[in-house]
Amino acid sequence: MTGWPAPSTAADLLARRGLMLRRRRRRPHQHPGVVPPTTAAPNDLWTADFKGQFRTGNGVYCFPLTIADQHTRFLLTCHGLLSTQTVTARPVFERTFRGFGLPRAIRTDNGVPFCDPGRARPVVPQCVVDAPRDPASADPSGPAAGEWSPCAAQQRAFDLFRREYNTVRPHEWLNQDTPASRYAPSRRPYPGRLPPLE
Repeated sequence: MTGWPAPSTAADLLARRGLMLRRRRRRPHQHPGVVPPTTAAPNDLWTADFKGQFRTGNGVYCFPLTIADQHTRFLLTCHGLLSTQTVTARPVFERTFRGFGLPRAIRTDNGVPFCDPGRARPVVPQCVVDAPRDPASADPSGPAAGEWSPCAAQQRAFDLFRREYNTVRPHEWLNQDTPASRYAPSRRPYPGRLPPLE
């Protein structure tokens, strides 16, 4: 005796004789507001995130918050904050919305400040493209080796990086164009008063 047939063989024999019910495949659940990562134009999707943290020269932690346009890779902002709390991130988003208009959607992770873990719902949108202290550096996530600075100096370094990244560096994803050459602000202005949430 060679043993029992494999489960797949037994299932096949039963199915051929109509003795098995076919299960309907369930479609994966997807929130109706989810926007696909593929984009057709600037401002279809922004991404936001905190890119780690590091200590500045005065010993205070700096948390770089970045917001970028997914379609053009344009870095809308890179701002060093003292925490990842909503109270510090919200003004950065509001300034970005006022300066560039509103995107169709923003993609973030489920971390602070983008999601309230108690209610598991989004609070504020976020995305990151690290900014280095040395604009020529390939690693934008923190200060250059052995170099530390207070928050204001670090923010100046972020601003320099952002300008160079957007206007000077060619981007492989954009066929060697710069992000600034492809980006245009949104036609959806940031309203002075937000409508009630639905």
